[in-house]
Amino acid sequence: MLASKGNALFERVVEEKLDRRIAAWKKMDTENAVERFPTLSEEELTNITVGVYQLKLARNYTCEHLDEDGDYIIMLNDEIEDTLRVKIQSRHTSSKLYLLWIEYGPAVIKGWYCQCKAGARVVGACAHVSSVLWYLGYARYADSVHNIKNWSMYLEDASNVPEEIEDSDSEASGPEE
Repeated sequence: MLASKGNALFERVVEEKLDRRIAAWKKMDTENAVERFPTLSEEELTNITVGVYQLKLARNYTCEHLDEDGDYIIMLNDEIEDTLRVKIQSRHTSSKLYLLWIEYGPAVIKGWYCQCKAGARVVGACAHVSSVLWYLGYARYADSVHNIKNWSMYLEDASNVPEEIEDSDSEASGPEE
């Protein structure tokens, strides 16, 4: 379900300076605010991304960007109907953040633009856009997001590690001295 994309959304972001109008974008309630966002099948997602590589990355990006309630932090602007904005961190450079926009209708993805190097391409969507499309159009309905293991909690506090085998068991399997 993809309308003719071209570079229309990119041109709109530049002309209307949507990347500079930060205060106008407000965090949305995922359940209520995107009721018009289309449901997407795996086949439709594969057609939008022109392959499966970005979709493989989408699950990981989604997990990294979920808030405490298990929702993506998605921003809406009351003045701009059927367009959402998301801030995504680069997987290559931790200090690099990209803004992306997705324009949609009740049954169609009209266009997208991401500030990353691959985000303005005409054919296919970058992994950042793919992540948001996967989450909003597919995973929310398929309950796929809740099956992702978030290992970041173990990186924040090394003492917060799941219990392993008891000491007596691990000694028995260790090397003899």
